[in-house]
Amino acid sequence: MSEAYDLLIIGAGIAGMTAAIYAARSNLKTLVIEREICGGLANQTHTIENFPSHPGINGMELMELVKEQMLACGAELREIVDIEKFDITGEEKSITTDEGVFAARALILAMGRTPVHLPIEADWDDHIHYCSLCDGNFYAGKDIIVVGGGNSAFDESLYLEGLGVKSITIVEALERCPAAEMTIQRTLATGKVSIRTSTTLTDIRPQGSKAQICLVNARTGAKEVMQTDGMFVFIGQKPATSAFSGILGLDSHGYIETTPDMGTNIAGVYAAGDIVAKRYRQLTTAMSDGTIAALEAHRFLCR
Repeated sequence: MSEAYDLLIIGAGIAGMTAAIYAARSNLKTLVIEREICGGLANQTHTIENFPSHPGINGMELMELVKEQMLACGAELREIVDIEKFDITGEEKSITTDEGVFAARALILAMGRTPVHLPIEADWDDHIHYCSLCDGNFYAGKDIIVVGGGNSAFDESLYLEGLGVKSITIVEALERCPAAEMTIQRTLATGKVSIRTSTTLTDIRPQGSKAQICLVNARTGAKEVMQTDGMFVFIGQKPATSAFSGILGLDSHGYIETTPDMGTNIAGVYAAGDIVAKRYRQLTTAMSDGTIAALEAHRFLCR
């Protein structure tokens, strides 16, 4: 026996929670299901400087505020849920989880993205990280390498500097780091950070708690071996859509293709946030997606 709702929302990042606020305020019986905890990747951001009305707020703090508002509006939430099966092609959409089966006539998918892992196998996993907020405290007074040269890499490096790491080497495969120049200069200001551009990581050789990192410069062919205590990887994210291959319309990168009203190729199924095929992925664009998806789901249910 499934538990019935008007709307199911899968994913409790900013897109999913915004959708839940609008849905609950429209008197839809709404359930938000989250595999981990509310907030998504924003929880891993130490400082968010481009969110209107909250410049400089901590990512986890901001997500907690949104969660509180969502619950106050009347949406239900289930966190740390193992999703076992999606059945979304019929008139009733059902989600089978370790906590039971939940069903609704409308569904919003807002699972976001997960970090792309380093494409190198090494018996050193305990020292390779994808979240500085989670694991940075272990590296005070130590030397680390950051792989990736985007805004996330520099923002997280700045946070790691604040934790007292001894030195940071940023390794970027492109000729120029794609991060914003202001972000780069602010991170370099302490003198703890050096940058290797046009450089790729080719091997990791563990040596107890440390490792030798093998680098090669694509322009010159020069090889370099560095010793490090740990590594933080920020080389992008991939959409959490593998369960929908062959069911939903996906682009060549696995993102869900939607109409302007966030609808998918299945009636009553909508998508929002970073999981959607689009050019820009920001907290504010995810909020817009969630707003539109919820309003359209309400419109669909009222037909």
